[in-house]
Amino acid sequence: MALPVEQWAEAWFRAWTEHDPSLLASVYVDGPVQRPSPFRELDEPQRYAAWAFSDEEAAEVWFAEPRGEACEWWAISRTDDGAVVTLAGVSLLRFDAEGRCVDQRDYWSERRGALEPPVGWGPVAFHGSYAPSR
Repeated sequence: MALPVEQWAEAWFRAWTEHDPSLLASVYVDGPVQRPSPFRELDEPQRYAAWAFSDEEAAEVWFAEPRGEACEWWAISRTDDGAVVTLAGVSLLRFDAEGRCVDQRDYWSERRGALEPPVGWGPVAFHGSYAPSR
């Protein structure tokens, strides 16, 4: 059986590569438990994901194998206005006895352009893309 942090990583990978925030519901308790960056207020993960995906036209996404209750992630994102950015971050997580996330704090950085993870990043647990058919 997968650990809660592994289930969390798979849920976020699937939600991002399918642009379907509802795929996050099973890995969180109800309510605002995600701080998507140090200077933002707590948010509900599905609401935040819907907002984050709203202007994303395509993405290539990597999730590293979790370490303890933390998981690194990486993405190359193209917005609907054609801008390309690379996001690299880590999510610090805490889970309840049922294995659902009760606290998530994200720390990430953004850089213009497309940069794949550096050699030695990972090991990679999940890698895939979101690109809707037109």
